[in-house]
Amino acid sequence: MSVAGGSGTRTRQDGEATGPIRVVLADDDVLLREGVASLLVRSGFELVGQAGDASQLLALVREHLPDLVIVDIRMPPTQTDEGLKAARAIRERHPQIGIAVLSAYVEVEPAMELLAGGRGIGYLLKSRVTDVADFIETLRRLVKGGSVVDPSLVQELVASQRRDDPLAALSPREREVLALMAEGLSNAGIARKLWVTEGTVEKHVHSILSKLPLGDTDDDHRRVLAVLAYLDAR
Repeated sequence: MSVAGGSGTRTRQDGEATGPIRVVLADDDVLLREGVASLLVRSGFELVGQAGDASQLLALVREHLPDLVIVDIRMPPTQTDEGLKAARAIRERHPQIGIAVLSAYVEVEPAMELLAGGRGIGYLLKSRVTDVADFIETLRRLVKGGSVVDPSLVQELVASQRRDDPLAALSPREREVLALMAEGLSNAGIARKLWVTEGTVEKHVHSILSKLPLGDTDDDHRRVLAVLAYLDAR
């Protein structure tokens, strides 16, 4: 699925037009929720529902089957991991729906658990919403099947790698490429970031996937597994 920039119109790979990206938004902070809702509408998204808790969120998802769910990781009644549990339930029942989980803090284990759910999942700090263009682009990337980890989380993991490093076989440049993969960048995006050709990035990615013990599966899922290995090497 590709996204035409600016108009919000999505087109499937088979060329069939579908309409604006349909979103369900869940956060018990009403001011933040209304602010994000306004931002989404101005950016061409179709907001089909808002929820203040996990049960309302799940009901809205069942009713509307949106393209994307944006959910706070901590929600009533316990303000612990209700949003995470709801995200897990949505992924199990509706794997085609993109999920963006928002958090006020860097929480490593939830991020790893989310990424293990496959493509179309993002873990973002709420502070990221202040960069409007980046936030909107991230949401569109999730709808297209990308997996996104907040750069602040990536930086923290880089700074605290375990002594027994499963990434020891990777070169410094391959580690750099893998870090950008963990941020959700495509090969083309990594190439622009590092000022190299896309072909060079493809060679690095192939080397990374061959050096890490990722099992025999398709390249897209191996890419997610490589990011999980990176996160686990904190």
